Amino acid sequence: MPEPTGILSVLREDLHVVVERDPSIRNRREALLHPALPALWTHRVAHRLHRRGRRMAARILAYLARRATGVEIHPGAELGRRVFIDHGAAVVIGETAQVGDDVTIYHQVTLGAVGWWSDNDRPEGERRHPRVGNGVVLGTNATVLGPVTIEDHAVIGAQALVNKDVPAYARVLAQTAVVRPLHDQPRLMEDLFSLTASAGSW
Repeated sequence: MPEPTGILSVLREDLHVVVERDPSIRNRREALLHPALPALWTHRVAHRLHRRGRRMAARILAYLARRATGVEIHPGAELGRRVFIDHGAAVVIGETAQVGDDVTIYHQVTLGAVGWWSDNDRPEGERRHPRVGNGVVLGTNATVLGPVTIEDHAVIGAQALVNKDVPAYARVLAQTAVVRPLHDQPRLMEDLFSLTASAGSW
């Protein structure tokens, strides 16, 4: 993914896209207070430092952005133009991730690697993180792991776990909650515990 020319024009696009895609934002002044915008702007600078070999300075900027916003973007990750990170809380984007233009990322999204037990054996420079095409939407708490490719305009739904390539315009949807009528509810506290303990609610 080529580095866009003119960082100021890219930053202006980032600001404009917040107004365009967040219905709670009325104008650019409000957009300046969007919680994820500082993380994105800091990454734009940190990535350029990283590409120029100033890795420590880039990591410090990324660390400060994470502390301030809750968004963790490795300076090595490549983000395209008009990327919109909504809310931002707990978004994680790994070092070799590549994110295309006009991508929407909701909160708690992870673009991560499989794990050190697999990645340490990869050749130097090989991609460990996902490649996300143009116009992709990544829903809340979506997790995409490994060097997979999400093709253009795919939608990864909330809670979905993806570890395989996804074709263009595909929809990857996790199962939705099951609504049980009152007469189907567990009658004993022990039954309730057995149903919910694995979900981490106790």
